[in-house]
Amino acid sequence: MPAHWVAQGSHVTWAAVTADARSLHLAAAAARASADRKAEEIIALDVSDRLALTDVFIVLSGRTERQVSAIADAVEEAMHREGVKPLRKEGESAARWVLLDFGDIVVHVQHEEDRVYYSLERLWKDCPLVELPDLEARDAKAPAGPAPGAAGAGS
Repeated sequence: MPAHWVAQGSHVTWAAVTADARSLHLAAAAARASADRKAEEIIALDVSDRLALTDVFIVLSGRTERQVSAIADAVEEAMHREGVKPLRKEGESAARWVLLDFGDIVVHVQHEEDRVYYSLERLWKDCPLVELPDLEARDAKAPAGPAPGAAGAGS
């Protein structure tokens, strides 16, 4: 069982991640789908010791309502590929804070302003962070397109 740093008040301690392997796998898939839609500040919190209803909260943000909707759609598609359907969806019409409840994980897609205002990380600060795949490395590995001016050169 991996351990991660957890801020508790003014000091930092180690805490074990108790979420099961399936929940951690789904959290990673949701994080990758979010990153593919340029979500920002993607974090996952192991809430399994605090809540009986779910194991992991994924919290992330988008800059616009359109991006919040696109991220939520991408997460839902990724979970569908994993064979998981949402048990509940809320906030889709306003697209300021879309909550997607998949049972083992709950994804909070928030507009960046709402993320600052509600500060879920502060509310759940005693929960360990779940290590997510290196999402920035995925962007760096994206194939480069043709060099500027290369298309049609020499014609």
